[in-house]
Formats: sequence, structure tokens, C-alpha cells
Amino acid sequence: MPFRAPVSEFRFILDHIAGFDQVAATDRFAEATPETVEAVLIEAGRMCEEVLAPLQRAGDLDPARLENGVVRTPKGFAEGYRAIAEGGWIAIAADPAHGGMGLPMAVTTAINDMMSAACLSLQLAPLMSQGQIEALEHHASDDIKALYLPKLISGEWAGTMNLTEPQAGSDVGSLSTKAVPNGDGTYAITGQKIYITWGDNDFTDNVCHLVLARLPDAAPGTKGISLFLVPKILPDDSGALGKANSLKVVSLEHKMGLHGSPTAVMQYDGATGWLIGGEHDGMRAMFTMMNNARLGVGVQGIGVAERAYQHALAYAEGRRQGKTESGNITDHPDVRRMLATMKADIFAARAIALANAVAIDMQTATGDPEWAARAALLTPITKAFGTDTGIAVAQMGVQVHGGMGFIEETGAAQFSRDVRVTAIYEGTNGIQAMDLVGRKLMDGGEAAYRLLDEMEAEAEAARSTLPALVDPVWQACETLRETVEWMVEQAPKDRLAGSMPFLHGFARVLGAHFHLKAALADPEGPHARLAEFYIQRLLPEHAGLLAHARQGADALFALSAEDLAS
Repeated sequence: MPFRAPVSEFRFILDHIAGFDQVAATDRFAEATPETVEAVLIEAGRMCEEVLAPLQRAGDLDPARLENGVVRTPKGFAEGYRAIAEGGWIAIAADPAHGGMGLPMAVTTAINDMMSAACLSLQLAPLMSQGQIEALEHHASDDIKALYLPKLISGEWAGTMNLTEPQAGSDVGSLSTKAVPNGDGTYAITGQKIYITWGDNDFTDNVCHLVLARLPDAAPGTKGISLFLVPKILPDDSGALGKANSLKVVSLEHKMGLHGSPTAVMQYDGATGWLIGGEHDGMRAMFTMMNNARLGVGVQGIGVAERAYQHALAYAEGRRQGKTESGNITDHPDVRRMLATMKADIFAARAIALANAVAIDMQTATGDPEWAARAALLTPITKAFGTDTGIAVAQMGVQVHGGMGFIEETGAAQFSRDVRVTAIYEGTNGIQAMDLVGRKLMDGGEAAYRLLDEMEAEAEAARSTLPALVDPVWQACETLRETVEWMVEQAPKDRLAGSMPFLHGFARVLGAHFHLKAALADPEGPHARLAEFYIQRLLPEHAGLLAHARQGADALFALSAEDLAS
């Protein structure tokens, strides 16, 4: 079925939910007027609908492949990438000094959502470049910026991120790739990296890899890691391309989904690279890229959820079975429940992601540490809840189709296969939950409490208007506050044992807060009715999740390895 870019929904959330007016009021983003943002979203939405969406199924049936050492991408992907690059959609938030639009991250987030819905396999390519652009803007030398940023921003060159090695998955500190000084300011990079998204392509002139590696005097663990920029083809000082670098794609992974996106095993054999940031300071520089990617990956889950929902709704509206008022299966209570759950959770996840992006923009524009703390707090929630929502919604989409959902020709199964990995890469969702209860609560919970204060104040202000919705939201905020207090007081092992239910409970309450704001902004419209569904039927899950979060580690580890194996 045709994809419809939800531009009006983005405008509603930005205008009424996420606080984008604060961003537009800053000097840094004064040009992001409502008229400008709407025009940008409409144009990007049109590109997603007309150019990218038709590539979704084609990329699954005609996967990327490696032929004689050369990556061949699916038919139409080169033209799709060209449309993204020529439209300026790679570098929406990048510095105008190097050719970027300089628009807020909230706008980038909305456009990445639409591109992910249209064709996730292809959207991964510009997402990797966006992260590399941000890392270079923050950590590269002026010479590197001048040479590489204009090419990455224009889309002439593409960027990747190389972290994982066969023996070092999420334990990045175990990596063994070596970097040896060449004596001329460059380094010889040797090692193997796996799971490299868009490690190569056949539609850009160059591919630039950000590679984590160890210098000869490096300390063990993450403190001994440095970051290097290693291009596929070595450019001269003017950007003209010369000889090939000493690297290659060894193989492409055979994956459950995302068949159109080449995921490479990369081999570096003394490849020439340039240090980005300081020696042994690679993790700080790489986290700039990874945090960008974590927001982006959360939005990928939301985008796929949107497409899966539209697909399921269209099927349900055309499927006649049983006696219903409308004549189709949307009037069967369980089908209606699934469709309403899909739509309500997409709204909640999208509002969280855009609020996260607004916090990043406010941090950028003001330098206020409270905005930085808000952005940091919301990032693991955005990534984990966004991707878990994508997985759950895609699964429900298959169920709405019934038996036809299990038939590949309907396309419903592809959404489930494609989105599944988003809960794994850029830090598994378990790592996101650990980060939330660990690093993000190291302030004693202050960032969480400030957010809860705002949520409760807004609920109180609406008590006379929507009392039936306000009371459960306010009580849920109190339960979440008590759980934050509990987490702050516990030993790390007890925090970690409840980290995942805590994250999902937090997201449930945040979702209710944003749905309540939507009901206040649209009291007689569909947003109010959707809010009523979410708050009455989905919000109650928070109580069980947060009770689970507060159980500590004793019962969990009372189960021995032998118990688990018996």
C-alpha cells in the first residue's frame, strides 16, 4: 500500500507537545519558523512517499550483495540516495559553514522518522553519515573538517562507524585493532571490524570509516581507545581522490531483515588513518556519534511502527470477515484493540523522541546544563522504547493480517524482520536500561525529579479540565517518583536487576503525560480519544513494571546456573 508521511502529526507534536516554540525562540534557531519547518517537512515527506517508499519491498527481494570484492546495492537505491543527498536531507542539522542546513535536531528527527518508515534499509546510510558529521564537527581538526565535512554533507562521500570486533561485542574495551604512527601525522590501522552498516556502496565516490583502535602505548580497556578517520580512497589536500586505501569488505552478513542494507565485515591492513580527538580519547569522540545514532535508531523503530500500522490498517479496512457494522474487521474488538494500541504507542514514542530532540536543541542553543541533563536522561528511553515499540507494533501488524501476515507477499512480515535489530545495535536495549539507572541517576535523580515536577505541575493545571485523565497520570508520576527514589538508594546490582522494567515503566508514564497534553490541545478531537484509550488501558502497565523494578537482585540470582539449565 502507498505510504503517507504523517507531516500533520509532526506539526501537532512540535507545536503542542514537545515545546519546539522554545527552540524557535532562540537566536541559534531563529530561522526555524513554523512556516519554514512546515515547508521542510512537506518536501521531505513528498520525497519519502514518492521516491523512497517504493524501494522498501524492492530492497528486500533484491538484497545487497558482494561481487568480486565490490558491493552491489539493490536496484533503485542509488537513485533514492541521490534524492536524499540532493534534497539536503543528510545534513539538516549540520553547520552551514560546511554546507549544512543548520536546522534543529527536532526537524532532523522528524525527517529521519519519515525516511525510516519509507525505506529503513536505505535510511541507514544517511543516518551513519549524520553521526559522523557531528563527531567531526565536535572533535576533528580544522583541516579534517574543511576536507571531509563538505563531502559528507553533500552526500558525495558516505560515513560509517566501526566499533565491534568478533571477540568484542558490547564490551568495546576488549577491542584489539591496532594503530601505529607512520611518522607523518598519519597512522597505520590494522584489524577486523564486524557488523559495519553500509560498510561500502556503489553510489558514493568515497566511504569514510570512523574506526576505534589502540595506539602502541594504550592502556587496557576503554581508556586506551583512540578514534581514527580511515577513508576507502585516500584524498589529497584539495579533496581529489587518489589511490585506494589498504582496507576491504571481507563479506556481507546474511541477516534476518534489512536485506537492502549491506552489513560488512571490514578488514584493515595497515590502512592510512587520521586521529580524531586526542590520543586515548576515542570513546568520548565516538559517543558523540553514538548518542546521535541512539536517538536516530529510536526513531527508526518509530518510523517502522508507523509504516507497519498504516499497512495493517489498510488491510483491516479492506478485509471482510464476520458480521460487523462497517463490514470489515476493524469492528472486531480485538482488531480494534490492536490498532488502537499501535497508534497510541506510536504517538507516545514519537512524542518522547521529539521531546528528546528539543532538549538537545536547547542544550545546543543555550548551553544550559539542565537541558543537557534532560537530553541525556531521555536518550536511553527514546532508543529502547522507540525500538521496542517498533518491534511490538510490527508484530501486531502481522497479527492483524491473520494468516496472511505469515505470507511474505503481503509485506507485513518484512517490517517485523527489518525492525528487530534496532533493539540490538547502537547499544542493546538492556545497555540503555543499565545506562538509565546507572549514569543517568548519578546526579541523585535530579534530572528525573525536575522532569517529574513538570509533569505533575501540568497535570495539576489540567485537573479541572480533564479530571478523569489527570488523576491516573498524576498518581503514575508519584509511583515513578517513588521508584526513582528507590533506585537512587540501591546498590548497583539491585538497580541493574530492575533496569529494563524501570525504563519501560518510565516510558509508560512519559507517554501518558504527552497523551494528556495532546488531549488538552485537541479536547474534542481524535487526540483526546486516543489519550483516553492510552491512559485507561495502557498506562496501568506502569504499576507492574515499576513494582518489578523495585524487587532488587536477590530473587533473580537465587536462580542458579544449574536451575536455569534444568
